[in-house]
Amino acid sequence: MADNSKTEDTASDSVEAAKNASDKKEKLADQVMQNPQVLAALQERLDNTALTPSSYIETLPKAVKRRIDALKQLQVKCAHIEAKFYEEVHDLERKYAALYQPLFDKRREFINGEAEPTDAESEWHSENEEEEKLAGDLKNVVVIEEKAEAEETNIKGIPDFWFTIFRNVDMLSELVQEYDEPILKHLQDIKVKFSEPGQPMSFSLEFHFGPNDYFSNSVLTKTYKMKSEPDKADPFSFEGPEIVDCEGCAIDWKKGKNVTVKTIKKKQKHKGRGTVRTITKQVPNDSFFNFFSPIKVSGDGESLDEDSEFTLATDFEIGHFFRERIVPRAVLYFTGEAIEDDDNFEEGEEGEEEELEGEEEGEEEEDGESDPKV
Repeated sequence: MADNSKTEDTASDSVEAAKNASDKKEKLADQVMQNPQVLAALQERLDNTALTPSSYIETLPKAVKRRIDALKQLQVKCAHIEAKFYEEVHDLERKYAALYQPLFDKRREFINGEAEPTDAESEWHSENEEEEKLAGDLKNVVVIEEKAEAEETNIKGIPDFWFTIFRNVDMLSELVQEYDEPILKHLQDIKVKFSEPGQPMSFSLEFHFGPNDYFSNSVLTKTYKMKSEPDKADPFSFEGPEIVDCEGCAIDWKKGKNVTVKTIKKKQKHKGRGTVRTITKQVPNDSFFNFFSPIKVSGDGESLDEDSEFTLATDFEIGHFFRERIVPRAVLYFTGEAIEDDDNFEEGEEGEEEELEGEEEGEEEEDGESDPKV
């Protein structure tokens, strides 16, 4: 009986202790919830959670989530229709490339001195016409000897036309080394060729060179393979055709003229006899003409290292720039007008962004001044 009494007392003490602990927790909770700083922190956390799209989706009923999944199915179908749209755009590009080509052929003739433009073809009204007229009047007072000397100089076409474009465009000039320059002065034309109907989507760049002392090729080519279909693993990432691979060509360098390699001398010491010999070895050399020996994308799904991925991405960007900007608007990159337009556009974007940021800051300050708590 005594043991039973002790057990009952112990149980009663435990219940009482638990009740006291519970009361203390409730009082502490009440005190915490009455603290404005704690309440503000909790509210901020709830607000941030509510602003996260994924967290909001998780709170939706199962039936609503099911409808959202149906919308995603529709979005995938839209992506496939968009892919077909870009395929037809590629067909249109091919069609209009044929219409541009006669104009580009005439451009080549004027550049290389194969034809001379007529007075009607060379008439151009510039924005600075009055200044040019004044400059023309000043030229009339030049001495006869200088005129005769200028007439004796037989300039053919537009010298160094494409080479000047390479120098003007930062993206290209960064690739050109000093020893590339004499070769690029022989560049006579750059053409874009689109894949034929029914063939996988691609485009090729053709660099036409005149006879030179460096290689025997008259044309160097670079082909970019494209894909216009949503990725099965991530269909929502589709934003139009993308370059997925590229192929260059073999350059038939003349003896001792290959600028993509350099010869170095290296001394080797024999481990046993201790004798030293000098060997020569060819190693890769920086050059624009490495453009025609691109990194090959592995077909077995093997990933490239970070440097290779960057090099390949840069290559794709340059190929796209040749196709979209350089070839269609070559004269404007020669004169620098296209480059000035690009610079002005970029500056305008930055200026607009800064102005918007300033307005946002001003609004925040006004909100702060109107807050009655301040």
